[in-house]
Amino acid sequence: MRILQLHCDSIEYTPTKKEIKSAEDIVPETKKLEEIVVAFVAIEDGDDSSVAQDAISQIKNSMEKIGCKKLLLYPYAHLSSNLAAPSIAMALLKEMESAASDLDVSHSPFGWTKSYNVQVKGHPLAESSKVITKESGDGKEKEITSEALKGESKIKSYWKILSPDGTMTDVSEFNFAKHKKLEILAKYESAKKRSVDEPPPHVALMKKMAIADYEPASDSGNMRFFPNGRLIKSLIERYVTDRVKEYGGYEVETPIMYDSHHPSMVSYFNRFPARQYNIDSEGKKLFLRFAACFGQFLMANEFQMSYKNLPYRLYELTRYSFRREQSGELVGLRRLRAFTMPDCHAFCKDLNQAIDEIKVRFDLSRDVLKNLGIEDSDYEMAIRFTEDFYNDNHSSIEELVKKHGKPVLVEMWKEKFFYFVLKWEFNYVDNLGKASALSTDQIDVENGNRYGIEFVDENNITKNPIILHNSPSGAIERIIYALLEKAAKDSKEGKKPQLPLWLAPTQVRIIPLKEEFFDFCNQLSQKISSQNIRVDIDDRNESIGKRIREAEKEWVRYILVIGEKEANSEHLSIRDRMTGNVRDLSFDDFVDEINKQTKGKPYTGLNLPKYLSKRPQIMV
Repeated sequence: MRILQLHCDSIEYTPTKKEIKSAEDIVPETKKLEEIVVAFVAIEDGDDSSVAQDAISQIKNSMEKIGCKKLLLYPYAHLSSNLAAPSIAMALLKEMESAASDLDVSHSPFGWTKSYNVQVKGHPLAESSKVITKESGDGKEKEITSEALKGESKIKSYWKILSPDGTMTDVSEFNFAKHKKLEILAKYESAKKRSVDEPPPHVALMKKMAIADYEPASDSGNMRFFPNGRLIKSLIERYVTDRVKEYGGYEVETPIMYDSHHPSMVSYFNRFPARQYNIDSEGKKLFLRFAACFGQFLMANEFQMSYKNLPYRLYELTRYSFRREQSGELVGLRRLRAFTMPDCHAFCKDLNQAIDEIKVRFDLSRDVLKNLGIEDSDYEMAIRFTEDFYNDNHSSIEELVKKHGKPVLVEMWKEKFFYFVLKWEFNYVDNLGKASALSTDQIDVENGNRYGIEFVDENNITKNPIILHNSPSGAIERIIYALLEKAAKDSKEGKKPQLPLWLAPTQVRIIPLKEEFFDFCNQLSQKISSQNIRVDIDDRNESIGKRIREAEKEWVRYILVIGEKEANSEHLSIRDRMTGNVRDLSFDDFVDEINKQTKGKPYTGLNLPKYLSKRPQIMV
């Protein structure tokens, strides 16, 4: 099927004569339709119901992005020389119309020659074309789905609560009175319902603060980050990477696409529960990576390792990993199809070394989250393992729970279904009761063998390593989601929402009372920025009250209003947004106050013009 889709101010058409014997029986009349999407459709030989359903799904998806709910299906044979039989074409056209019954939908007469006049809108998404077949639609019919993904919903799980004292209790019998968030997590995970009914609060905040927004010209779940968002994202990326390298991770870079017919890939597909994007290129069936695993594993396959090298840690910050999550699950920064994932794999000589290593990474992950602004009280822990692994290693599992300091959700399996025997994760529970995994680690007992990764042990025997899969923070976008959800919660409770100071796009704003103080403000901004502090100047011709209010709305922590008194003082008059107080501090004391809050964190300069008068307004 071939489609030319136009978003129109109007279309006017008049049937003039029957082109084929089986043309629809109508009374020819001129029709004019306004504010409408027109889909010129050629139905081809071989098209069937699956193609029709795929086509209307794609049309509706694009209409949602442009905000139009009126559709005209316009049979247009001239788009193809390989047309379906008229009876089939007419049937599929009607099926498409029926499938769009939630829209204001109609079709122009089938089998008629028509004169028409069309006025197309001038925006970037107004014109598009599609070729849809059984093989190259959105993947509904030919989707390559892993056995792990197919079977995930069929796994027999036993849900329990493990307390720090080692007590294991069935979920149905546990008293959640003091653990409401854990109760939410337990219900969320056991139901396995990932779809959302309404956008969580962070979606409005990410737009209001000009951090990120949906990209209507891309696939769903692919976001665009404005300058403020890119600054925040880059600082988090740098911090997590620095911490992993301090821990001992060696940073690498691997391709984002791979041959799905590579022997190692075929097997791994069926062990990893993810949907992937598929690409045809020069006879190869490629896919976009859904994790950094196989890139690092293929690299490690070429290493000559001794037990003395282990644990050996490879790390990559994937920008991006791709998973074709179901559309109903996509929302804001919480669940995406393209995301930035810090991914660190440790190759261990045996299970004992792997368990020792996972304890180190557990502490690393907790500390990373805390320094990103996410406290222990913000998340709940889940841990998943096979019954055999628990029976053999329960003391080590209980040690992790004791470190966590509160009960955790357990999912236990009677037998190993995935490539790992244990997986723990920290889950942020948001304002709508949805849980999202942040930090995680896994004990992988299969992929050392699958990818032919080898080391020589103390007895000169060649073995495959146990592999740990750790992301100390989880996806970077999801960290921003959690921080914004926390800010939304603070706002709802009457507190002032705020990002951690080291992530604030502007940390200090200078507001001159009059133009005569511009030079002083510029010199002061240079002095402040020389101390690795992001400072800007609101030089706009607006009232002082409005400029202060807008700084507050942008979550600028420190505001310096400069008039004659301030310009002639040895101290700075500082308005602190969080306390609402105005204080006089020396320059050095002011810098020290900021440095204490940003100590140990990466720094970058402003990602917008210093003068607000030079900034374009971002319409979100």
